[in-house]
Amino acid sequence: MTSIRRWLLGWLIAGLGAAALAAGFGIFHTARSEANELFDYELRTVALSLPADIEGAASSAHGMPDFRGLSEDRLFIEIWDRGGSAIYRSLEGVELPRFPPGIRTIEHDEYHWRVYGAQQGGRYIQVAQPVSVRDDLALQLALRTLWPLGLLIPAIIVIVMLVVRRGLAPLNGISRSLQTRSFNSLAPLNLDGGSPSELRPLVDALDDLFVRLDAASRAQRVFIADAAHELRSPLTALKLQVQAARRDEALSAGRQTLTRIEGRLNRVIHLVSQILALAREDARHVPAFTSFSLRKLCERVVANHMPLADAKQIDLGLEFEGAASSNLFTVTADPNGIEILLGNLVDNAIRYTPNGGKVDVMLRYGSGGTHVSVQDNGPGIAAEDRDRVFDRFYRIAGTQQHGSGLGLAIAREIAAHHRATLTISESPSGGVCVTLQGLSPS
Repeated sequence: MTSIRRWLLGWLIAGLGAAALAAGFGIFHTARSEANELFDYELRTVALSLPADIEGAASSAHGMPDFRGLSEDRLFIEIWDRGGSAIYRSLEGVELPRFPPGIRTIEHDEYHWRVYGAQQGGRYIQVAQPVSVRDDLALQLALRTLWPLGLLIPAIIVIVMLVVRRGLAPLNGISRSLQTRSFNSLAPLNLDGGSPSELRPLVDALDDLFVRLDAASRAQRVFIADAAHELRSPLTALKLQVQAARRDEALSAGRQTLTRIEGRLNRVIHLVSQILALAREDARHVPAFTSFSLRKLCERVVANHMPLADAKQIDLGLEFEGAASSNLFTVTADPNGIEILLGNLVDNAIRYTPNGGKVDVMLRYGSGGTHVSVQDNGPGIAAEDRDRVFDRFYRIAGTQQHGSGLGLAIAREIAAHHRATLTISESPSGGVCVTLQGLSPS
């Protein structure tokens, strides 16, 4: 996968590096050329500034001069009188022929010399310098001009990295905005006014996609809700007709068949009700949060399911821990959604708990806030199935109880809208304990 950041950094750093090398090459050769011109000027200056009484001076050096480094022997001065006799030589062991006035480069005794000659009154002055010495001096001067460029290249690389990072920051902002939003949020992206105009087409395209997805999702949810609503009415009417037929003595012979039909109708009605509840919960992007007593809501849920528990002789109760007053169980949430959530948990617990069992709704208040747990002493859920039971229409293999497979899915959907969590663990009695935690306190 190609990275825009790496691509920009690679090409910018490579381009700037090549430009810096080309600039360094040009600066180096320009500095050497200017150094040579400076040394030519030095030859002329030395020749014209020699004192007139130097004719009687002796040579200032004896022995073969050293031209391998930047020694004091880097200049060689010769003076001839009007008759052409040498009256002064600055270095012993070096004899250069006399050249016409002007500046030139010559080769003598395996050395290349830069020579300048000038007629000065009644004498002729010639100043020479080894080319190797000039080259060494020019090289040092040229290299000294390059060290700022050597510091500039790392600085340019750092600046390029910072600029590229800053330039791609709006893209990272869009990514974070998409990652942190709710999974069911299809609202348009809200970017600040400082965002670059180049990103506006991308943002507009994403907003248009969100609008179209929201419209399609709403149409699907409305269809499911309408279909579930339309199915519930004729199914309820059919159930009433079956109940009337069971009461008819003329149909007493088929009472067992009618009982089976009624049981299947009950399951279908329950499935349609669950689908309708799920469709309504999906369609609710922003639940109506309000402050209410979670204790009273739990009491209402337990009371509503008491007939179902009595039919199976199940001990259904409500217990409190960590609070003596119901005011401490006040939360801010959607009461209808929380009631549906707890109702599904209690309904599942009663359905899967054997006759004569026990189901408890535990309301706890502690340092972590308010927690609600529904626990039973039923067969329990294997650890490998505890994550999958929240999937829609998933049923554990071998389950004898009839159900829709939507109860826990609806509960998880409601918990997600409240930014709360549902966890499944083993209850102290060996059954299932489903805990809701993370509700906002009032």
